[in-house]
Amino acid sequence: MVKRLLRAGHECVVYDTHPGPGAELAKSGAEVAGSLAEMVSKLAAPRAIWIMVPAAVVQQTIEALAPLLSSNDAIIDGGNSHYHDDIRRAKTLAERGIHYVDVGTSGGVWGLERGYCQMIGGDPEIVSRLDGIFATLAPNEAPGESKGARADDGNAPSTSARGYLHCGPAGAGHFVKMVHNGIEYGLMAAYAEGLNILKNANVGHSKESADAETAPLRHPENYRFDLDLPNIVEVWRHGSVIGSWLLDLTAAAFTKSPNLAAFEGRVSDS
Repeated sequence: MVKRLLRAGHECVVYDTHPGPGAELAKSGAEVAGSLAEMVSKLAAPRAIWIMVPAAVVQQTIEALAPLLSSNDAIIDGGNSHYHDDIRRAKTLAERGIHYVDVGTSGGVWGLERGYCQMIGGDPEIVSRLDGIFATLAPNEAPGESKGARADDGNAPSTSARGYLHCGPAGAGHFVKMVHNGIEYGLMAAYAEGLNILKNANVGHSKESADAETAPLRHPENYRFDLDLPNIVEVWRHGSVIGSWLLDLTAAAFTKSPNLAAFEGRVSDS
């Protein structure tokens, strides 16, 4: 995300608890700070500080940041915090005059080139002030605008057609992202279950022994399909109603490993 901002001419001061990312970003033109305090000191007011950390450490990060900030500075949480926490944090930080914006961010490691879909919660004035950041991180090219994608006044096109949207007050961005993630995981589960059925459609070739939990196939001749999963996934990508970027990534996975043996059964992040 920092690299994408730098490419567009934004000046970025970065800090990470591990030195590696900062050293890498310095090669792209970012200014590296050795602590949160140093990072804040290098930013001109009003500051915009985007934190991208696991949900479990967002609170302690904000508590460390807040005393270092001034009135009218803004903290942007681009992670996946629970929206209840956003509402509380926005209220607490407002007492210090600090703005809080929650941004549900989708795009993963491919976002550098593709851009990031952003679902934003916060006061309209501060969201508008930060628009240059959101617009830069958003996709370069979006699908054609739907007829419903209009701004509140009904005239200008909504920024939703450009891949980012102010969804409402504090918490709204992460609420929308929470539902987005539920849909995402549901899609992945549906693909997985369907592909597993296709993978085992040749069970009629096997002689399965019956036991207390497994009934024998009544008509094994109906399950003798040796199906080519990589090519089935590929054909679904062309004109099928179940096409999606997730299916594109599945096809890429099959290209790398036709039986998916190169992939583990779990992943903690992108």
